[in-house]
Amino acid sequence: MKKTLRRWIGGLAAGAGAALALGCAIIAWAGCQDDLRPADAAVILGNRVWPDGRPSPALAARLDEGLAIWRAGKVKALIVSGGVEAGGRLGGEGDEARVMRAYLLAHGVPDTAIIADPYGDNTELTGRNTAAILRARGWTSVIAVSQYYHVPRTRLALRRAGVTDVRGAHARYLTWKDVFALPREVVAWPVYWLGRPDWL
Repeated sequence: MKKTLRRWIGGLAAGAGAALALGCAIIAWAGCQDDLRPADAAVILGNRVWPDGRPSPALAARLDEGLAIWRAGKVKALIVSGGVEAGGRLGGEGDEARVMRAYLLAHGVPDTAIIADPYGDNTELTGRNTAAILRARGWTSVIAVSQYYHVPRTRLALRRAGVTDVRGAHARYLTWKDVFALPREVVAWPVYWLGRPDWL
């Protein structure tokens, strides 16, 4: 009886491991399939900023990808969407959107081509806020820019918010933290698909 139970548990663990590995492969593959057809705008999702006002390497990579898209003439505008980190304040330290805007300005993007969303505290809110920005301007298409593992869920959040034409582009940046971030997305994507991001 005990041997049968051990085999059953072992089989269950092996199946779960295989499912997780398959999920990671699907998310990684989907996130790396950039779709750079012309769109109305690109939304760059926020990430950590340093106390001195510089974007973290991951955020800088997202911004650089957005810059490349804008310089190639693929979009009319760049939307920078982020929250305010703990201990920070809107318009000051820790304001991701402010730091992102400053980075783009310093790299030659005119102020008129940058739309800041300082209330994108999470992927769901970025989706909703971006959808509202697009609707207000009569725009219908957007390119989501984030880390490769985050692009599929971002695209899903945008579609759920009512944006019908959503593409994706991934930042060229890898780190050891991806080992943990990728499996998390395997869980997060179906949670968003079910419409329950509050579970995360």
